[in-house]
Amino acid sequence: MPYLYRAPGPQKNPVPKDARTTHSSGQSFEQLRQECVQKGILFEDADFPADSSSLFYSERPQIPFVWKRPGEIVENPEFILGGATRTDICQGELGDCWLLAAIASLTLNEKALVRVVPQDQSFGPGYAGIFHFQFWQHSEWLDVVIDDRLPTFRDRLIFLHSADHREFWSALLEKAYAKLSGSYEALKGGSAIEAMEDFTGGVAETFATKEAPENFYEILEKALKRGSLVGCSIDIRNATESEARTPFGLIKGHAYSVTGIDQVNFQGRNVELIRVRNPWGQVEWNGSWSDRMAFRDFKTHFDKVEICNLTPDALEEDAVHKWEVTVHQGSWVRGSTAGGCRNFLDTFWTNPQIKLSLIEKDEGQEDCTFLVALMQKDRRKLKRFGADMLTIGYAIYQSPRKDEHLNKDFFRYHASQARSKTFINLREVSDRFQLPPGEYILIPSTFEPHQEADFCLRIFTEKKIITQDMDGDVNIDLPEPPKPTPAGQETDEQLQFRALFEQVAGEDMEVTAEKLEYVLNAVLQKKKDVKFKKLSLISCKNIISLMDTSGNGKLEFAEFKVFWDKLQKWTNLFLQFDADKSGTMSSYELRTALKATGFQLSGHLLQLIVLRYTDENLQLGFDDFLNCLVRLENASRVFQALSTKNKEFIHLNINEFIKLTMNI
Repeated sequence: MPYLYRAPGPQKNPVPKDARTTHSSGQSFEQLRQECVQKGILFEDADFPADSSSLFYSERPQIPFVWKRPGEIVENPEFILGGATRTDICQGELGDCWLLAAIASLTLNEKALVRVVPQDQSFGPGYAGIFHFQFWQHSEWLDVVIDDRLPTFRDRLIFLHSADHREFWSALLEKAYAKLSGSYEALKGGSAIEAMEDFTGGVAETFATKEAPENFYEILEKALKRGSLVGCSIDIRNATESEARTPFGLIKGHAYSVTGIDQVNFQGRNVELIRVRNPWGQVEWNGSWSDRMAFRDFKTHFDKVEICNLTPDALEEDAVHKWEVTVHQGSWVRGSTAGGCRNFLDTFWTNPQIKLSLIEKDEGQEDCTFLVALMQKDRRKLKRFGADMLTIGYAIYQSPRKDEHLNKDFFRYHASQARSKTFINLREVSDRFQLPPGEYILIPSTFEPHQEADFCLRIFTEKKIITQDMDGDVNIDLPEPPKPTPAGQETDEQLQFRALFEQVAGEDMEVTAEKLEYVLNAVLQKKKDVKFKKLSLISCKNIISLMDTSGNGKLEFAEFKVFWDKLQKWTNLFLQFDADKSGTMSSYELRTALKATGFQLSGHLLQLIVLRYTDENLQLGFDDFLNCLVRLENASRVFQALSTKNKEFIHLNINEFIKLTMNI
């Protein structure tokens, strides 16, 4: 379910205590520091040890790294010396210019800088070899604690460092961000906007300079005045162009930060200038105006500008708005909710679906303005396991006013009302929309089906909005168990069945799970329209658990007849979804099949069931399908019985109870 908070224009930056402690010990930065001071020791972070595991995961260092504390590198080290400025950010031997460009932009916003780099730390009194930094991740602030051991070679920092070798805030910030990402190597390659968002919790906006609006200069000027972080880069057409130097001293594929914009009077006319910083620092623009580049040259030579706004206010407007921000956390899981884009109609409908109710129009307008930002989570941290950024996007449809997950046929006959500009392999895709008041269904997805990731979806609106996760509820609508057919009205098949049951059961006319397994397989194998492997013993034990009213662990014939009628219905349902008559059902059809039997499950519960019961090809055999239905119905009936008898006895909701009793 989403949570809602208000973002009234430019907000006061949250104080450090608002951030969530992340150290595995459960202790806060201050608790860890005080413990080290009392013991007279320097902190050593077991969560991010000073060894190769924190450096690289796919390669070995080409030089011998030595981890040293600042006091072992220089005399009288300083955390911040003369204020944190862009000259404190010099790139080392790591390909993380995108991060450095974001840090350079961060130094221009004092409030944001103080949030990311808390001022309650130094190498002076109270020093204990421990520092902390705060980053925004997926709609919450995290407090990341590190020790101050840094990788060096010949007493020089290998990675990010300050021009003044006595200053260490930037190197320690890079280490904390590397810890957040899993390793230093995980920081190789990226987009500055990613770190900008992690430094502010802001909203990304990207401009192609060749297609930028006529007032692009004013947009950038306004962004810098509002404290937005701004980066830029030159596109590359292929891998060989990466880090290639242009004749004007610019580096292709390299992340730069925009640190200033101004106008000067030159020879009787106004000239627009822009200041761009290269964190690498070894190659500079050699065109006109030297360190200050003419804005027309900037638009000619740079291809992309990324702006991280602290609020979603449009940069074309002067007004600062109040924003409602709704956050949904979700997952794409292979086989259940990873349906891919609309190109894949058979699975697209299985993606998570969020209903938007746009209630109030904008002031003086006929439409409602909102911004959708879809972020895939933890992809940088998962790099070591071979995970890359997925290609993601979203589509928005007019809602048919049904409070249920929309099926395949809806998308077969209805076009989207709006969608992301593109599906792209960036961490976040964001776009601004204007739609009439009404109800809409927003569908976040990967481009290809079967791709797995967690995601965070943020919806910013100027006016009130109501959202509903269409996969968030569990609805159980079980029919009453059918009554057994009277003895005189039994069909020939049922009479043969009774004879077989009597033969196996013996005088007491009851069967154990082992005998039930024999009976069911003997009968079902005679059905020519059902192709399946033998039912398992565990399925038969679950059947007895569901149907045994006497509690003796056996099944009487009357109980079995009730189950047989139920089994007939479930068999026909399975055949309906076994379109190719292979004896298996696609996991993507399971949602519809379960709904037909009375179960409308939450997206999360459905994901767990798919993981539990399907094979590696995302197929469900008849035995697994039967076992799943029996256990679901059993858990649901137990829950209903217990909650009816003693409401205070049940402290779990039905979703939690089913997961517990089904052991998923």
